[in-house]
Amino acid sequence: MMQMLDGLDSAWIWLIAAALLAAAEIVVPGVFLIWLAAAAAVTGLATLLFGFALGFQLGLFGIVSLLAFTIGRRWYRRNPVYSEDPLLNDRTARLIGETVVVVTAIENGRGRVSVRDTVWNAIGADAEVGARVMVVGSEGNCLRVQPLA
Repeated sequence: MMQMLDGLDSAWIWLIAAALLAAAEIVVPGVFLIWLAAAAAVTGLATLLFGFALGFQLGLFGIVSLLAFTIGRRWYRRNPVYSEDPLLNDRTARLIGETVVVVTAIENGRGRVSVRDTVWNAIGADAEVGARVMVVGSEGNCLRVQPLA
C-alpha cells in the first residue's frame, strides 16, 4: 500500500481520502463523516495550491475538521430534519398511551406487563395479574404504568 502512495502527491491523497469519506457517508449515513470529508478536501486543495508540509497539513486538517463539525452542528440545530415518524427509534415513547395487561402482579411498585408479543418490566401502582393498565412513560427499560380510570 505504501509503495502505491509513494508516487502520489500528498494533496491527491487528501482528495482521495475526501472522496472515500464522502462515499462512506453515503453507505453508512450518520451526518458525521461528511464533515471529515470536507476537511480532507480543503486540506487537499490547500496543499495542492500552496504545497504545505505534512505537519502543517495535519494541523490544517484538525482545525478545519473542528470548524466543519461546529458549522455543521449549528446548521443542523437551526435546520432540523423533520420526520414523519419522529419516535421511530424510541420504542418506549411509542408505547405511551397504550393499554397493556399485567402478567406478573405489580407489587411494591414493580411487576411485568405484556405489550403485544413481548413482556416488559413495569413500575407503578399495585395491580393484579390480568389487570389492564396504561403506559404513561418510562424509566430506563421499565415502563411506567397507571391503572385505567
